[in-house]
Amino acid sequence: MTIPNVIVVHPSFEQVWPYTADRLRQLLGRVGDFELIRLPRNWIGTLAEAVAEPEKVTRLVTLAVPVTTSCLDKFTSLREAYIGTDNYAVWRPEELYSQLKDRGVSAYVHPSEGYWGQSVSEFALGLTICALRRIPQTHHEIIASQQPWKYEYQQFGDDPRFVNGTVEGKRVRIVGAGNIASRYASFVNMLGADVAVWDPYAAEPAFHRAGSRKEWYLERLVQDAEIFVPMVPLTEGTKGIVTAEHIRMLPQGCIVVLATRAGICDTEELRRRVLADELSLAADVFDIEPLPLDDPLLGRHNVVHTPHNAGRTKEANFKWAEIVAAQFK
Repeated sequence: MTIPNVIVVHPSFEQVWPYTADRLRQLLGRVGDFELIRLPRNWIGTLAEAVAEPEKVTRLVTLAVPVTTSCLDKFTSLREAYIGTDNYAVWRPEELYSQLKDRGVSAYVHPSEGYWGQSVSEFALGLTICALRRIPQTHHEIIASQQPWKYEYQQFGDDPRFVNGTVEGKRVRIVGAGNIASRYASFVNMLGADVAVWDPYAAEPAFHRAGSRKEWYLERLVQDAEIFVPMVPLTEGTKGIVTAEHIRMLPQGCIVVLATRAGICDTEELRRRVLADELSLAADVFDIEPLPLDDPLLGRHNVVHTPHNAGRTKEANFKWAEIVAAQFK
């Protein structure tokens, strides 16, 4: 007997979100059994070719699968659908959704926020602490030498040339008060930091909930930063929003934490100041990805670096699935 509920997933989606399809199937079990169709790596066909009897399907989820209007015409019994056509499966294909709406099908969308917020914000906190205490650098050093055990200042291993020590008492200055930034702000506030945030588009409660003070001018935000955290999505409106002049205004020794997108900053000036030992950098995102192995940022005493994986946790995968599953009747 054909199962009338189907999830079709392309391998390109599972390369990005490897736990999501299985979690989605598990969660959707509350509305009925779902057949999970995993397409082969070399799949070049369409959705209608992937499903044996499309005319019997009543609930449909596609994840990075090519879908056309003629494909959907074959799903004559469809009542509910989630159509994700890109590798993140959050882009809304308007033509397809209009077609489904005209047919009276409940077509669901992904809000494309929230599901990786906790993972990225926690990771950013980890980057911050690693930069303050030089955790990755000292880990690497003790693998090759016992010199780090010979304390010059009685077990003091921080670098006094840069902001160091505890989060408590530090002036943390954040660009953005959104999903990720507000979580990060609440974390460092809880640890005792003095937190100020610039975001001209955020509502007043976004600052209060995070325990942060609203700063009205970005120029003022950067001037006294000990830990500077630009944390907004990269859009046409935010590209380069932290200018070279803003970067030059950051105090000597300031830590810059990058966990969303590097392009929101003038990366040329940021690189210049980091390589001149004027700033410390803790980054999961870069202007060039992957970083070439001869990139001067790699392996520096004042740089903590990870390969753009802040949002890739099993929990983020599960949250992605939960947001979609909750919409089905």
